[in-house]
Amino acid sequence: MTATPAGLASSPLLGVYKPAAPVFVGGRGCELIAEDGRWYLDFTSGIGVNALGYGAPDVQAAMRAALETGLIHTSNLFRTRPGEALASRLVAAAFPSQVFYCNSGAEANEAAFKFARKWARLAGTDGRHGIVAFQGSFHGRLFGSLAATDRPGYRAPFEPLMPGVHFAPVGDLAVVEAILSSVGVAAVIIEPVQGEGGVRPVPAEFLVGLRALCDEHRAALIFDEVQCGLGRTGNLFAYESAGVTPDILTLAKPLAGGLPMGAVLVAEPIAAAMEAGDHATTFGGGPLVAAVAGVVFDRIADPTFLAEVHARGEWLGRRLALLAASRPGVRDVRGRGLMWGIELEAPAAPVVSAALEGGLLLTQAGATVIRLLPPLTISQRELERGIGILEEVLP
Repeated sequence: MTATPAGLASSPLLGVYKPAAPVFVGGRGCELIAEDGRWYLDFTSGIGVNALGYGAPDVQAAMRAALETGLIHTSNLFRTRPGEALASRLVAAAFPSQVFYCNSGAEANEAAFKFARKWARLAGTDGRHGIVAFQGSFHGRLFGSLAATDRPGYRAPFEPLMPGVHFAPVGDLAVVEAILSSVGVAAVIIEPVQGEGGVRPVPAEFLVGLRALCDEHRAALIFDEVQCGLGRTGNLFAYESAGVTPDILTLAKPLAGGLPMGAVLVAEPIAAAMEAGDHATTFGGGPLVAAVAGVVFDRIADPTFLAEVHARGEWLGRRLALLAASRPGVRDVRGRGLMWGIELEAPAAPVVSAALEGGLLLTQAGATVIRLLPPLTISQRELERGIGILEEVLP
């Protein structure tokens, strides 16, 4: 075995991450526990994944019950009950549709592009394969989803990416219409609340306008709710507040309580275009993850639970507005529900590091934006404690 070259880390993990120093060994509620015994209040929830926090009794019970069946995986060559039951609940809560399961948000968006292109081809428009995405977007890091992601630094090392993606400014329907009128477009994809792009809620009137343009030009409207869906905004689905229904909806992060799972909800005309063998996944919708996801979904979809998320989100928004008004280093505060961004005049990384020292876990959404994604189960007292730490470290 050759020696590790000087300057390279000795970790066996590929160096595509720069993890913070604490090594976490446990979690309770909205806190993570490091191996040195220190507890950290988590305002990241695993980048929006751990919506029900850590150690939720109903989630753990669902995992144990699923394990006791011995049926962890069968592949999609055979039927199992948990995935079918969850799909029925998803489509009943969203719009008349069918569900495809996968393992991540990026895979969900890749599948959405394929479904839209197949539908467009069967509609008799073979040249209509383009995708319209938006400035500030993030849809994943696979070749198709990365092509629709507006992050030059993420894209450049891996180009050429999937061709046919056209970017437009959020809010400018004229630019979108010009693209739809000049090139063959199969789908328009947008996050109702941009996450990685700085936590930017998209105006409802713009989503309404996109729906109308997609109908006029026979393009599929895809809402990427991988981060902002499933209760994060105080609605079960983020699109509900705009009163706009997409043709395809992608979900992932919180769906299975921390287990890897994504889902694509597809309206009937597009679902009808798909045939056996058009797309596939080995692990997607397996009985273990689907059984857990069913419990997670039922809890998040409960109207009382969503009302509590909405109320805490309203309080957090007011509290952050007061904080911003008193800090010259804060440029803007924006968000919805329990998904908020604090845009600073200076880089956010030093604040994130200082908060970690103070016992609060934060993440960024770009170079100057602090992103707040606490578990949806967070209490008022925990929110106040977290904001108190944030006040101590903000410029």
